[in-house]
Amino acid sequence: MSAVAPASPVRMREVVDALRRGTVPQAGLDLLAVGLDRFETALDDDLAATARGGAAFHAIRGEYGSGKTFFARWLAERAKRAGLATAEVQISETETPLHRLETVYRRLTERLTTATHQPSALRAVVDSWFYTLEEEVLDAGETDEEDEAALAAAVDALMERRLADVARTTPAFAAALRGYRRAVMAGDGATAEALIAWLGGQKSVAASARRSAGVRGDLDHFAALGFLQGLLTVLRDCGHPGLLLVLDEIETLQRVRGDVREKGLNALRQLLDEIDAGRFPGLFLVITGTPAFYEGQQGAQRLPPLAQRLATDFTTDPRFDSPRAVQLRLSGFDLPQLGELGRTVRDLYALIARNPERVAERVDDAYLTELAGAVTGGLGGKVGVAPRVFLRKLVADVLDRVDEFKDFAPRAHYALTISSSELTETERNAAASGDAGAVELELP
Repeated sequence: MSAVAPASPVRMREVVDALRRGTVPQAGLDLLAVGLDRFETALDDDLAATARGGAAFHAIRGEYGSGKTFFARWLAERAKRAGLATAEVQISETETPLHRLETVYRRLTERLTTATHQPSALRAVVDSWFYTLEEEVLDAGETDEEDEAALAAAVDALMERRLADVARTTPAFAAALRGYRRAVMAGDGATAEALIAWLGGQKSVAASARRSAGVRGDLDHFAALGFLQGLLTVLRDCGHPGLLLVLDEIETLQRVRGDVREKGLNALRQLLDEIDAGRFPGLFLVITGTPAFYEGQQGAQRLPPLAQRLATDFTTDPRFDSPRAVQLRLSGFDLPQLGELGRTVRDLYALIARNPERVAERVDDAYLTELAGAVTGGLGGKVGVAPRVFLRKLVADVLDRVDEFKDFAPRAHYALTISSSELTETERNAAASGDAGAVELELP
């Protein structure tokens, strides 16, 4: 059996449960990482530079099923271990269009996560920030802890200094924070909650709450980047030296109207320009997309300045792709790697199984190779789209039964069946079958 990194039983069970459902685990992805070690050093350098006040950007490139979402979440786990906050935003033509930066910012705050707080961590981060400011004021020794009015004034003054750069361009961010602090100190929970929502870009916040803080209207496109700048300042001061922001499935821009697509591409170009200009210290931006987005005329190539920023040479052997390049190419799995992934999951499962010896004996390496080949065959031989189905079948149909029933032998009692109803659109398109209902495959 191959080695599995130590982890808590709860964490391992969460990973196995997600695979059983056919979803990408939200955490514990280092337990499943296969073939990503070549990126580790360069990305850890990027995370370290971001934590020191720099900024970083990468565009993840891969076909459907190549593991882009897995890669992004794996990187997010590394970021949280480095102390950064993270947020994963799914770009959508209807719910989160890229050209509406105020919507992107709202989704960011809804998905904001730290190592100790699940989404949305915005209020916890803001509360931690004010606590940090208060501690700094008291540590200076110039303010009496018992003098609440003097302490509040000193904290407000320190807050203004920390947000000076933000306040010059987006004064509403600082005003909302001041209003939130006043509401908390006054015990007005409803107003405090409303102002946190407004800081997070939420719409339809009560007018009375906005008036109490001296802010008006909703967050708009032009103020969104200023709010992001303010959020980075707050994160940095309360012990999170940066933010990893993932904009996933950016290729959806190819499916929108031409004018909307151009606005989205221009918004991305603007964001990259602002990062290069040093406006967002502590921001590590990652986008994910298909090769068609980066190379096609309905994608990045439609806006030459953006295409120039994303340009990366992929004419060489993929073995020599630089992990420091702007675009990082994910080649997807081949059959040996899929088998390796199966062994990793089998060994992980055995660590939490009731009957680990039986799992190891009956789901041996040879069987895993056979199952990987059978699933791939059921998907038209396209191994790149097979991992999700393979892992779901392995956990739910094979490992669970071996662990539960002492007389279950997968070679004798299990015939792989792939139903179109359990496949994603990409997997259905890959499936090589004339039967619209199901594909039955006898394993050797």
